[in-house]
Amino acid sequence: MTRVIVVDDQALVREGIRALLQVAGIDVVAEADDGKTALAAIAEHPVDVVLMDLRMPRFDGLWALEQLHAQGSQVPVLVLTTFDDDELVLQALRSGARGYLLKDVTVDQLARAVRALEAGGTLISPSITEGLLRAIRSDRVPARERAAPIQALTDRETDVLRMLAEGYSTREIAELLHLAEGTVKNHISMILQKLGARDRTSAVLRALREGVLG
Repeated sequence: MTRVIVVDDQALVREGIRALLQVAGIDVVAEADDGKTALAAIAEHPVDVVLMDLRMPRFDGLWALEQLHAQGSQVPVLVLTTFDDDELVLQALRSGARGYLLKDVTVDQLARAVRALEAGGTLISPSITEGLLRAIRSDRVPARERAAPIQALTDRETDVLRMLAEGYSTREIAELLHLAEGTVKNHISMILQKLGARDRTSAVLRALREGVLG
């Protein structure tokens, strides 16, 4: 069973998320009410995905993301928040978040996002994509992220990248495109190389910024 930690400063919200995820067959192994207690919970419990709110008193979600990133943590973090501010989205993604959802999602959408991240994918709420595009194409993007030119992707690589942006896992992409998983992994490696990206999230962000995905 998929194991998650829920991080939110409101106990009622945590209880509600726990109940909804249990219905979807996802086990909440721990809860935390701020970024510091989240780090302690992650260190104590084996976990597949962390659901992280951003705006919390004392140590917030961005602080926790930065700490996890500095530690080299591989635990995927799905931001689940009410805030859709462009800068906040970018800050969270640059700090290592692998997904960003608003709290108005359905149970099915939340469960799918959790499983997508568990499988190595990424997922950004469609409702914030337009604002995200404006932000990452603006001058607010650090120059170092615009410096290296990108190489043209093949049609197949573009297909794979688009599916990564939609949150599909390697296995799901392989099934939908009728390819071997190893072939999809090779395509992803080439995508990262051509876009000068360190991981899938960075690749999707740069592709959006450069207009590779339209």
